Amino acid sequence: MIEAVIFDMDGTLIDSEPMWKEAEKAVFSELGVDVTEQLAQQSASMTTIEASEFWYRHYPWHGPSIEEVANRVVNRVGNLISMRGSALEGVSDTLALLEKHQVKIGLATNAPQRLIPIVLDKLGIAAYFSVCCSSEHELEGKPHPAIYLSTAKALGVCPANCLAVEDSGTGVLAAKAANMRILAIPQDNEYDHQKFDLSDFKLRSLTEFELEYLA
Repeated sequence: MIEAVIFDMDGTLIDSEPMWKEAEKAVFSELGVDVTEQLAQQSASMTTIEASEFWYRHYPWHGPSIEEVANRVVNRVGNLISMRGSALEGVSDTLALLEKHQVKIGLATNAPQRLIPIVLDKLGIAAYFSVCCSSEHELEGKPHPAIYLSTAKALGVCPANCLAVEDSGTGVLAAKAANMRILAIPQDNEYDHQKFDLSDFKLRSLTEFELEYLA
């Protein structure tokens, strides 16, 4: 029986991935980086530090450190979310349903810790989450399972009794390695991709969520 549901954040609760792309393109371009779509896809699921290191390897810049550049990206993303962030379909109703049935709710994200309250407050859903964890406090981000294991531990629930809700292949790998059940909500253009074959359930959006996924 599922006792806790642990959500990814970017692309699962909020359509913030275009904002990340916009922020990264602006910041890295200012440093002379040629931000191509092909390379941007490779860095899409990385932590901000990992993405900054990735771009530095391809286009080394002079001046600010990788940490400073990552911080610029995060600041810009936070501003964009504050201005125009909105919840994906079905998020609020799903959280309310879980709360009604006394299911514990957690958050496990590769995004920096300081973006979590910005997102949850903007969406008006902060009160639903009893535990929020960022992989910036782990040695490795997703697809390493550490962030999911830490979130389950903080919730006081065995990983096998957790359902992870993810939109990315790296997130699915992380949850699988943590021995959790997985509900995947891929982007439309990736819905049939084999990287989501590891998931136990697959939906088009959270509007399709039902309690049977907790059985």
